[in-house]
Amino acid sequence: MALGPSNRVAVIDGATWEVLDYLLVGQRVWQLAFTPDERFLVTTNGNSNDVSIIDVEAQEVVRSVQVGQQPWGVVVAPE
Repeated sequence: MALGPSNRVAVIDGATWEVLDYLLVGQRVWQLAFTPDERFLVTTNGNSNDVSIIDVEAQEVVRSVQVGQQPWGVVVAPE
């Protein structure tokens, strides 16, 4: 779950809806999208003008990539 102004993504247990952890991403996380294989989650971070790439299994941010001004949406196309 994107937590906008907190600059974090919540890791949630799908069965219990319990928050398991918080991952620090860029400033003002807005949108999320999984890669087609669901190995990675991509976040748009509007105020820091970047996207964060989260390794879903490891539950950690593995990379941040600078993009244009205030990225809002994200779509991940199949290879």
